[in-house]
Amino acid sequence: MQALSSWIDSVSSFVWGPFVLIPLLVLVGLILTIGLKFLAFRKTMYAFGVMWRGRKAHPEHEGELTPFRALMTSLAATVGTGNIVGVATAILLGGPGAVFWMWVTALVGMSTKFCEATLAVRFREVTPHGSFVGGPMYYIKNGLGENWKWLATLFAIFGAVASFGIGNMAQANSITSNVAHVLVSQENTQTASYIVAGILFLLTSIIVVGGVKRIGAVAGTLVPIMAVIYVLSGLVILLIKIDQVPQAFWTIVESAFTGHAAAGGFVGSTIIMAIRYGVARGLFSNEAGLGSSPMAHATAIVKHPVKQGLLGMIDPFIDTIIVCSISGLVIMVSGQWTNEGMSAGVLTQTAFDSILPGSRWIVVISLVLFAYSTILGWCVYGERCIIYLLGERAALPFRIFFTCVVPVGSLMKLSLVWNLSDLFNGLMAIPNLIALVLLLPVVIKLTKEYFDAPQKYE
Repeated sequence: MQALSSWIDSVSSFVWGPFVLIPLLVLVGLILTIGLKFLAFRKTMYAFGVMWRGRKAHPEHEGELTPFRALMTSLAATVGTGNIVGVATAILLGGPGAVFWMWVTALVGMSTKFCEATLAVRFREVTPHGSFVGGPMYYIKNGLGENWKWLATLFAIFGAVASFGIGNMAQANSITSNVAHVLVSQENTQTASYIVAGILFLLTSIIVVGGVKRIGAVAGTLVPIMAVIYVLSGLVILLIKIDQVPQAFWTIVESAFTGHAAAGGFVGSTIIMAIRYGVARGLFSNEAGLGSSPMAHATAIVKHPVKQGLLGMIDPFIDTIIVCSISGLVIMVSGQWTNEGMSAGVLTQTAFDSILPGSRWIVVISLVLFAYSTILGWCVYGERCIIYLLGERAALPFRIFFTCVVPVGSLMKLSLVWNLSDLFNGLMAIPNLIALVLLLPVVIKLTKEYFDAPQKYE
């Protein structure tokens, strides 16, 4: 088993390394950004207006969730442990400059997500029971044609497997371990873990078995609340240390191009390391290019695909530019990142608590809520992949099985699960990126059509 785990870890490291996914994701993002004439930068504020109006849907338009709830379902999966632990990992291993490259990844990823969400709505299908299903497997099959169905099938297989790893077991384990260690003494953590796993199983079963509409309703309430609480807490801390914020920004930007010693120098950080860990953690957090979030956006009740594409576009902005930046800046102004031996798992908690005593509880609660919302979002993704592969009759059995896996992930050691889920997460991106580049002309045409008369599609 150890040999298998090591082999999977090596393959995963190669896929996510500087020679495969990192340059591929950034390159495709740049191609899409240029092809769309920097639409993501020109229409950011417009997109937030569309999001606000998307809280309600037109009764005559087709879909399952309001545009806002479709976005929240997507954010439920993307705003997760990567926003707290992932940022800390990037800083510890890549230095402060890694945060800058996370920003770059998000800005480039906005165009990627715009294309993903637009294509998801354009090529979605309606099942016999009235469910709206879409995502890379559908825009590969319906957009590129029958000769590409094998690529769509590969994506669906990779996505279904990844949903049980990174979207289920890893998140459940993170919740259980954090709650158990915070609430009880070391001697009682095993008992507490069983109790937390049982509660998590019950909560998940109540929501997940209800399907995408119930998940969307919960996500539409939970995601805004948890994000606002975390961001406001971070802003309070930054106001307390307002005199140090400009220097923190400067250190981040300077380190992105000069390199910087991370964690007191015990891990020497170069420019290459800053880029590698910044891009990798940024992509892990906002999932731009992986092909996961378009499966949520495909459920939106909209008249024109570009309208939901605009909401998809602000997904990385909220996830990385806002939420991840709060984590990164608090870590920087606290100075805790320079302490030798500091682990990523506790760095953000320690940073918050060192400036505002007691605020580590906000980080712990946020981590739990972020991880739980990720479980809900990835249930939708896994279900969509299974529906594509096996038909709609497999949806309910999948939800039941997905729910039963939650307590298993809560209680088991996850080194192999993490490596497998990282690998399949990365493999999802390759079919999706190929489709995005080939279907860019379709997105450009739809974008021109929409912006020629946007009021027509309200």
